[in-house]
Amino acid sequence: MIDPRAAVDPSARLAADVTVGAFAVIGAGVEIGAGSVIGPHAVIQGPTRIGRDNRIFQFASIGGIPQDKKYHGESTWLEIGDRNSFFEFVTINRGTAQDRGKTSIGSDNWIMAYVHVAHDCQLGDNIIMANNTTLAGHVSIEDWAILGGFTKVHQFCRIGAHSFTGMNVDLARDVPPYMMIAGMPAEPRGINSEGLRRRGFGAAQLRNIKNAYRLLYRSQLRLQEALEQLRSLSATQPELACLVNFLEASERSITR
Repeated sequence: MIDPRAAVDPSARLAADVTVGAFAVIGAGVEIGAGSVIGPHAVIQGPTRIGRDNRIFQFASIGGIPQDKKYHGESTWLEIGDRNSFFEFVTINRGTAQDRGKTSIGSDNWIMAYVHVAHDCQLGDNIIMANNTTLAGHVSIEDWAILGGFTKVHQFCRIGAHSFTGMNVDLARDVPPYMMIAGMPAEPRGINSEGLRRRGFGAAQLRNIKNAYRLLYRSQLRLQEALEQLRSLSATQPELACLVNFLEASERSITR
């Protein structure tokens, strides 16, 4: 299953059915799980652990050293889950010793062409990142988020679950769960109603989330005042719990 023109380091550990295309380069310290397909000219450097049934398309660069001047050759990691797709020219860097030492990507993610995931980023599951999305270091993205093409995310920002960003958005603050962010400068444009319906959220849940949006963005309340009301509502509206937890943990404040 390995093209004879590929270069695979003898120490790399590939499951027996992994497919490796022509001129791909797989370095030392790389592990690739069963059913994965590595396209021609892709480069994977270690230490990197890749799970099952991943697709890495041609010219992608996975597991390179962090683009951080503080990096001085420490042993840091990239860890990738299962069933992800990384399209052409995607670049993903390993972590740094100054953070957790690991960049991590979950499962079932769809990472489109020219996306960059910098050192120490933490991505959950079922995320879509459209073409040319760029993450600076230490960014966190929760499950089911969708980032439109050319979205750019500042260091240490957090993107909440089920959120959505429009095309060509610059984010310097956190994006709470469920929210839709668009424009230049970036601003809230409602909730990700269509995405939530597709994931099985019912009418009552959508109504509660829309009310939460109004408290955050349309009520003239200070953020802390809105958070106090949301805490109270979450006792009987469990879909708001992840929003409350996200706001409580925010260090950069939110896009508002």
